Parts: sequence; C-alpha cells; structure tokens
Amino acid sequence: MSELNLILLGPPGAGKGTQAARLRKDFDLAYIATGELLRHHVDQATELGKEASSYMDAGKLVPDPLVIAMILSKVEDEGDDGFLLDGFPRNDAQADALAEELDGLGRRLTAALYVAAPDDVVVERLSGRRQCANGHIQHVTFDPPKVDNMCDLCGRPLKQRKDDMPEVVQKRLATYHEQTEALIDYYEDKGLLRRFDGTRSPTEVHDHIRATLATLRLEERL
Repeated sequence: MSELNLILLGPPGAGKGTQAARLRKDFDLAYIATGELLRHHVDQATELGKEASSYMDAGKLVPDPLVIAMILSKVEDEGDDGFLLDGFPRNDAQADALAEELDGLGRRLTAALYVAAPDDVVVERLSGRRQCANGHIQHVTFDPPKVDNMCDLCGRPLKQRKDDMPEVVQKRLATYHEQTEALIDYYEDKGLLRRFDGTRSPTEVHDHIRATLATLRLEERL
C-alpha cells in the first residue's frame, strides 16, 4: 500500500479536526477540507473558483462535479502519499461519484475513518467551548479559565460562538443524522469502514487509528 487515501466521517464535535491534524503530520497527507478548498479557489479566482462563484452569487449550491474537480486537482497536486478528505462526500450519490472519478485516476480509497460520539457528548463538548478574539479556545468544563470568561493565554474576553450554542448544535446534529449518517452503512457495505470511539481521549483515538492503518498496510503486503 504505497498511499493512504482516507475519508473522515463522524458528527460535529467528535474530534475529527484533532485527528486530521495528527494524521497529516504522521503521514504527510494532503488534507482536503472541502469548505476551505472551495474558499481557496474562489479567493484565488481559479477557473474552478470562477465557475463556483457563478453558482454562489446566484444563491445556488456548487454542483457536486465541480467540488469533485477541486478535490481531484488537490489530490493530483499534493496527494502523492495519499489524502485525507473531510467534509465530502455527504451522501451516497456523492460517494459514488467520487469513487468513479478516483478510479479514473487509478486511485482507490484505503478506508473511511468513522469517529463516533453520541449526541449528548457532542452537545456538551461544543456548547461548553469559549473563544477569545485571538482564536484561543477553552472549555467551561474540561479546560476552565482561571478567571471567569477571560482567556488564560492572552487575557482577552472569552465568548461563546453562535454555532456552539446548544440549540444550534442540535440543529447541526439533526442535519448530520438526516444527510450524512447513511455513509456509515455505505462504507461498511464496501468493507472500508473503520470505527473509533470519539469519547476516548484524543491520544487514545489517535493510537487506535495508527494501529488500524498499520494493520491495513500489513494485510496489503500479505
């Protein structure tokens, strides 16, 4: 297995971002967060970005083939050792389209890494976060500031982001369950799903993922 082509799955707040940062460092993977990728193309006014802007300016969703074209461009430019895809696909149709296009490049997915966490854990994690103007994040339960509502690192006020408010988190979870959760069964049926307990510490989850990927590489050699 010369490359690791991975998809990250799981609800918001499960810890995917933390694991993505560690895996990028471990394996020198191209990290593809589709929201960031789209903004990059639009900001740089690439041909794909200009096309995407025409849809966005009209208040329309950017079509799947255009998003996939951006993903493939990133894979070809930076993904010699593999890639880590976060935020796409969001449904079975997108997953089918992505697999078909990757096959055209002679690439295939290694695994879909599913970091699981129940809704109550997600709500507690996200609704307890507080952030200062410098971007530092603390948590009212797990990393409480020494002075109420003041950042330990810079002393600036800590505030709750709008998307971390409990009612907003519940809506985000509802969207995830409705639109994206079905991918768990999709990738399990294809034998690609690997499950990880997102309620455990980030280091434990990371160690489990690394062990799983090592096993996959060993099986490939046998």
